[in-house]
Amino acid sequence: MDIGLIGLGKMGGNMRTRMRDAGLTVVGYDRNPELSDVDSLEALVDALPSPKVVWLMVPAGDPTRSTIADLKELLGEGDLVVDGGNSKYTDDAINAASLAEKGIGFVDCGVSGGVWGLTNGYALMYGGAEADVAKVMPAFEALKPADTTDGLVHCGTTPGAGHFAKMVHNGIEYAMMQAYAEGWELLDKVDIVDNVPEIFASWRTGTVVRSWLLDLLVDQLRADEHLDQLKGYADDSGEGRWTVEAAIENAVPMPAISASLFARFVSRQEDDVAMKAIAAMRNGFGGHAVKKG
Repeated sequence: MDIGLIGLGKMGGNMRTRMRDAGLTVVGYDRNPELSDVDSLEALVDALPSPKVVWLMVPAGDPTRSTIADLKELLGEGDLVVDGGNSKYTDDAINAASLAEKGIGFVDCGVSGGVWGLTNGYALMYGGAEADVAKVMPAFEALKPADTTDGLVHCGTTPGAGHFAKMVHNGIEYAMMQAYAEGWELLDKVDIVDNVPEIFASWRTGTVVRSWLLDLLVDQLRADEHLDQLKGYADDSGEGRWTVEAAIENAVPMPAISASLFARFVSRQEDDVAMKAIAAMRNGFGGHAVKKG
């Protein structure tokens, strides 16, 4: 399979490598010429055989919308655009309808795996018509975790289904991280227990709270037991807000996820101790920037 990939940052660059390792021909474009295989979108499109498949890994919002508008002018009937960024699901219907005016297909794909996806593979949640999905399936198979039937799911044929599923995934992630962070703050504060990093490490085997997030937190605590090198500040990248908005629109009670979102807002007003653990985990799985203490 030949595929174009736009956006070669922390996620996109590793995805290019993983697809190439699986035997796919990947033509990558990035605004940073040191990362790019070609010097323009036009050159990327020209390098691909028809039907052309172009995968976007660019920031959500205007950067994605403007890139899709540019591709609409460069691609033709039977070609396909895949949005693998963290776009809001409501944007997908608009983008799909716009591309359809020229007979260009559209697939939205939520991608989870962070900076570890190159080694471990990526969980892929995608939405779109069966015929469009089939065109990009070799890339999905290359990117998903090996030796498992999980990690790859067609969430629905309606544009936005994949990004909606990824949005809820990230909302759940917010709440899980908040629970770990609050537990860490309490354990770190009291005098009755010692060796907090190893307490968390002991939970990684045989307990009901074990998870990859817990593994990442243990790594961070072993390197900096009290997280003294971090400020208690954590950004939100949008998905948590959108999850809460969707819950309100559908009258679904979501107290844990909404509280975890509001806790991040609090962290921007004062140095929040528990938020140091959130910052540490976000840095661990996604390479997100942290503020040093």
